[in-house]
Amino acid sequence: MPLSADPGALWAGRVAETAMLREAVASLHTGTGGVVWIEGEPGIGKSSLVAVGAGIATDLGYQVLRGVADQLVHPPPLGVLCDCLEIGTRSSDPRRTEIAAFLSARRPALDLADATYATAVEMVVALVDELCSTGPTVLIVDDVQWADDASLDACRRLASAAVHLPLLLVLSYRPGSHRPAVQRLRPVASDRDALRISLGPLDQAAVFDLLTGLLGAPPGAGLVGLAAQAMGNPLYLRELAESLVREEMVDVGVQAEVRDPAFATVPRSLAAALDSRLSYVPAETVDLLRVATLLGGEFAVTELAVLLGRPAIDFSGHLNEAVAAGILVDAGPRMRFRHPLIRQALHDSMPAALRAAVHLDAARALEAASVEPQRVAAHLLASGVVGDRWARRWLTEAGPLLAGRTPQLAAELLRRELDHDPTDDRERAVLGMTLARVLLGTGQHEEATVRARQALAVVVEPADRGHLCWVLARALFSGGHNDAAAAALRRALNAVDLPDVWRARLLASLAMFQRAGRGDLAAADVTARNALEISEAAGDAFAAAYALTDMWTSHSVRRQHRLALDCVDRAIETLGTTADHVDLRAFALHGRIFSLQNLSRWTDAEGALREVREFLHRAGRADDTTSGVTAGVLMYWLGRWDDALAELHAVEQNGSASTYRGLREGGPGWLWHGVAAVVAARRDERAEAAAHLRAVSDRPVVTVADRENTDFLRVGRSLAAEQDGDRPLALALLGDFLERRPGEMTLTHQWLPGLVRLALAVDDRSAAETAVRACLAEAAAEQVPARAAAAADWCRGLHDGDPVPLRSAVDHYRRAGAPVDLAGALEDLGVVLARCGETAEARAVLDEAIELYGGFGAAWDIRRAGARLRAYGVRRGVRGARVKRAGHGWEALTPTERKVALLVAAGRSTPDIAQSMFLTRRTTQTHISRILAKLGMRSRVEIARAAFSAEPDGVTADH
Repeated sequence: MPLSADPGALWAGRVAETAMLREAVASLHTGTGGVVWIEGEPGIGKSSLVAVGAGIATDLGYQVLRGVADQLVHPPPLGVLCDCLEIGTRSSDPRRTEIAAFLSARRPALDLADATYATAVEMVVALVDELCSTGPTVLIVDDVQWADDASLDACRRLASAAVHLPLLLVLSYRPGSHRPAVQRLRPVASDRDALRISLGPLDQAAVFDLLTGLLGAPPGAGLVGLAAQAMGNPLYLRELAESLVREEMVDVGVQAEVRDPAFATVPRSLAAALDSRLSYVPAETVDLLRVATLLGGEFAVTELAVLLGRPAIDFSGHLNEAVAAGILVDAGPRMRFRHPLIRQALHDSMPAALRAAVHLDAARALEAASVEPQRVAAHLLASGVVGDRWARRWLTEAGPLLAGRTPQLAAELLRRELDHDPTDDRERAVLGMTLARVLLGTGQHEEATVRARQALAVVVEPADRGHLCWVLARALFSGGHNDAAAAALRRALNAVDLPDVWRARLLASLAMFQRAGRGDLAAADVTARNALEISEAAGDAFAAAYALTDMWTSHSVRRQHRLALDCVDRAIETLGTTADHVDLRAFALHGRIFSLQNLSRWTDAEGALREVREFLHRAGRADDTTSGVTAGVLMYWLGRWDDALAELHAVEQNGSASTYRGLREGGPGWLWHGVAAVVAARRDERAEAAAHLRAVSDRPVVTVADRENTDFLRVGRSLAAEQDGDRPLALALLGDFLERRPGEMTLTHQWLPGLVRLALAVDDRSAAETAVRACLAEAAAEQVPARAAAAADWCRGLHDGDPVPLRSAVDHYRRAGAPVDLAGALEDLGVVLARCGETAEARAVLDEAIELYGGFGAAWDIRRAGARLRAYGVRRGVRGARVKRAGHGWEALTPTERKVALLVAAGRSTPDIAQSMFLTRRTTQTHISRILAKLGMRSRVEIARAAFSAEPDGVTADH
């Protein structure tokens, strides 16, 4: 007697959970998505509930994308989501083939960092975003606790975006995983917008209904007592019912009852229950199924044939028997185990020694069939075999490619082989070099240092030695050991057989360490010129461009900004238009923005930011972390503080690594926390400012480069002290800018007018005079009068009480388009004019300053300016000038937010909007989130309605 096929029979006791899931799916038609987190023990019904949700969504005509993670398989990065989204080189969708090609072509990079997988995550997230633009979408990841780290990162990112898209992200989870990537994902279940469904055991009534549905009659007392030992687990109950039917141990009439009352115990483990099912399957079929478990929850019959060394026709009968027994089911061109726990039981029933041998055989067979190296590596790892000659040879040859595709898996295999101590020096050198590069790329700097040194002890080839020294130095420097990094480079450079290409690259690295670590500018100049000369002779564009960026740094430190701009332009030209060396090219482009700002070419700096983002988009790095911080700083000085915060918020969401220590340490780092703290303090949001200052309070400043990233933090702390009424402390904190370290690139002139103001407020004439002299020195170093010269006029006019130089500074900032500096200079000009008795002009410049401050939302500056001028009897003449930061409604949107809203209304996807506006995708999503908050809405559909109502002619405009 077959069990009932009535799907309702399987859902006894899950009515409430089904209703919740149905409501979440149905709500997608409004354009509002979210996250459904389903958790529970094995067999409790998570996958079945997920299947019900998929069916509901399919019936409604929604897109349904489903992937299942696998405990026994090591998928490549993004493997689960690639399966879910059907990403492959043979896809008919060019977006999917592009991602597949990007992943398959990945190789370890020699650049300053390797963020390719972070880029791939961005590409996947962008693909989902674009799919959502075509209609409501349900994306399901079953057994998410076993997903690869990159897929987990993508899920975390999708969870934060889902509420603003017609996207329902459904994640099923078995508690108990302690992997860091899983723990980072767990908080999405606690988000206020997430629906969390915890599946517990079925109660007695539900068990009764489930057995009734399965057997076609209500259970008798004996069967009910027997079923109680299944502890309310639906899978155990079904297995029990099926085993009783197969064994003909149950009579079904008015009731369903066990025939033999003595049969009163059910196996306490599911494996024993599965043994009952497997007892009716021929032994040869069971043996074949055990081998198939090694290929994953789903497997291709062709791969099983490769593994068995037999044509598929030879074992087709066994597969048919497994299907008939309910162990396997069809999965399109593949086959799938019906229950993951069936597969687990089969897998675990193999003796450990046999399982290891079969895994090793599988690795050999798959390698011979030219299967992807990560599949071969997964079997090698599962085998536990160490020191096998074939395995070591394969790992030596395939290691670099494997490291590029699955760095964590590669690292585990490489560690295992190296710790077994290969006797062949060449193998030890190759394996060690590959492992060191993997560890450097994944941010494990201390171990990378150890492994690189071990490999250096046995490496023979001069080029390999140069490469390893480069890796070692990068690992040491990134770990905060600058002196050791420089020493390692010097030892390598002493080798007479070092190839010129590597000599040039190591010299360029040394120049950077000399300046950024020790502040030895003279030595860095000599080293960089030497590197440039050798690299040009060797024809190595990377080393030449690297040396030119070193020279850009030196000129920037000396405030020779025009020469600095020339060097960075040469570096960009040297790298050409190829896709190589993405990080170095991005670094040079960011340097160009820095130089343009210092030349007071603000419009050109904005254009350069767009150029950076166009390049990064083409390179697949549209959400680069450094780009976001650079944009945040630029937006700060342009007075677009909401845009600055949107950029910084996007950086906070970025899980990828950064090569820039000031951005990487402990997360987003000093610079972005500093900018955010200053904005919050000037807006008088003191708790927010304090939170940003606390976030980085325990991070030691080690190098000159570290210190260069802390200037906004120092200003934020000074503002906090001033707001607490402690002006002497505020002055002391800014006084740190007067102690410029050798080789330091910090632009002290931009903070010195504030220092002069505080010094005069506490009557510290000495500090004020020192600040003026420091600013004049910076101005004198400029090849053409620019930003430092204007700051010097500002400082001198404020110190001397002379409005003439202050007017000159104001005129410069007005022409250059520097509103933040303009507002501050106007405030101080107003104070000086009031002291001189020029009340009318003082009131006019005060009004202009307050109008500008209001545009930034700088409530603290408005109060301070008003109080300073009131002391001289001058009050605001423009009563309407207030902080222009309406909290709600269309008028509360910033210009950038209005443009984004209009593009949303026009049906543009997030990646499309980001590209057209030269934003990162995450920054665009942040803007959308803020638009929704200001409009009091939850979906893009509602944004579109608001846009059509507020600006109907703007929706179709070309933004």
